[in-house]
Amino acid sequence: MRVHRSSLSHYAQLLACTCFITLSPLACANSDEDPWEGVNRPIFSFNDNLDTYALKPLAQGYQFVTPNIIQHGVHNFFNNLGEVKNLANDLLQVKLHGAGVDTSRFLFNSTLGLLGLVDVATPMGLQRNDEDFGQTLGHWGVASGPYLVLPLLGPSTLRDAPATLPDIYLSPVRYIDDVPVRNSLYGIGMIDARAQYLSSEKFVSGDKYSFIRSAYLQTRKFKLEGEGVKDDF
Repeated sequence: MRVHRSSLSHYAQLLACTCFITLSPLACANSDEDPWEGVNRPIFSFNDNLDTYALKPLAQGYQFVTPNIIQHGVHNFFNNLGEVKNLANDLLQVKLHGAGVDTSRFLFNSTLGLLGLVDVATPMGLQRNDEDFGQTLGHWGVASGPYLVLPLLGPSTLRDAPATLPDIYLSPVRYIDDVPVRNSLYGIGMIDARAQYLSSEKFVSGDKYSFIRSAYLQTRKFKLEGEGVKDDF
């Protein structure tokens, strides 16, 4: 695995672009509103059909043929890679304790945990954080803006959508030069992430679009403000 020489400059450019877009006046809108529902719903329907006929069957097949111990190992591996993103955003939010926990988790799981396949940090009392650049912007007072559904990526907001770019550039997988290996890891990670939600689908009730919108906005609000979540899908 080799890091591209231009990665830091790319990240800086994306960070500046993200801040510019997110700090626009539109981002001051109430996050509970959905003024773009007329556009969001068709995109949601496209994503839902793609999930129903492609991604969900792959996730179900993966769960069916893969022993639980391997599934846990794969999930732990990708969680461990995500510690880099968590650490960067904890530092940007000046959460020094969280940054220390993230660093310790990554070191322990990458060594004692066999490259992250085994989560040895959690039993040690080092609980995993879940930070992203959208939360970092929210921490510094940037409003979420209107609800937004992204093609393929799903629920988001005007603040969180461009904020995914810096997080992508913080993924170690991004810097693997071997294209087949890199793409394979992206694919496995996507299937693993989808498989985590298979058991939660039974909790969806009523209009699916409205339920997921409400659950997403409440969850994001909880992560930023610590308020209770009514429909934590």
